Amino acid sequence: MRKCIKCGKQTQIYLPQHRLALCKEDYKTWFESRTERTIEQFKMFDRTEKILVAVSGGKDSLSLWNVLVKLGYNADGLYINLGIHEYSKISQEKVQKFANSIKKQLHIVEIKSEFGKSIPEIAKDRRKPACSSCGAIKRYYMNLYAHKLGYNVIATGHNLDDEVSVLLLNTLSWNVDYLSRQYPVLPEENGFVRKVKPFCKASEKETAMYAVLSNIDYIEDECPYADGSTTINHKKILAQIEEFSPGTKLRFYLEFLSKMYPLITEKKKNEVVIKSCRLCGEPTQYEICSICRMKA
Repeated sequence: MRKCIKCGKQTQIYLPQHRLALCKEDYKTWFESRTERTIEQFKMFDRTEKILVAVSGGKDSLSLWNVLVKLGYNADGLYINLGIHEYSKISQEKVQKFANSIKKQLHIVEIKSEFGKSIPEIAKDRRKPACSSCGAIKRYYMNLYAHKLGYNVIATGHNLDDEVSVLLLNTLSWNVDYLSRQYPVLPEENGFVRKVKPFCKASEKETAMYAVLSNIDYIEDECPYADGSTTINHKKILAQIEEFSPGTKLRFYLEFLSKMYPLITEKKKNEVVIKSCRLCGEPTQYEICSICRMKA
């Protein structure tokens, strides 16, 4: 049985990628402090700014909201109800319950009301996987409502496993457009609100442990449309590599940020021109944005 390096108590929490043994309370403190260091390292935001946390009801987004509030940041929540039957109903209930417990404001956007159709209905009409529409719709309404409600920053709960699985996918296809936007901070410009990922260096296992130890009631089921997604398969492959060589995922991600990202963005920075959508006014590369085209 290992002992906590902070207090000397016996513990079962051991993080091989960090060579770190901690008891329950010291683990929560370590996790929160590490998140704050990530915020400071990438200059994500400060305590004078209004932060809108995109919450889904899952462990990552609720843990992020919890951490930011405990660290003293001015953070409210935004829940986008996608209309995915029982899954959306349960996840909204958990988000609302959590917001009440931390006494913070929760804004709720109903896609059915805003767009005219739910995600299952949109997927059926377009005859494409739901994920192809869902991501674009969530990004659109997060930006729209952050502007409407007067928030400076949108914070999402993307963890290290999310980031490296997408990084692997985009590297295998050398998708430079996507690679040029894969950074923990996307600055406010051209009508976009600043977007940040404070958990970008925390693994899925680390955020799950924090959620459990903090008694956060989150929805454990995956979105029913996520089954068979490419990123989930890449996560499984990366988990096998991580088990053989702890720390590989974090090293892969940080080396990309320090070595490849600057080269890619230098080449891409003058290639994309952002304008306002002719119909809704939101930022886009085209005359009419993807959401307005989807509505049409």
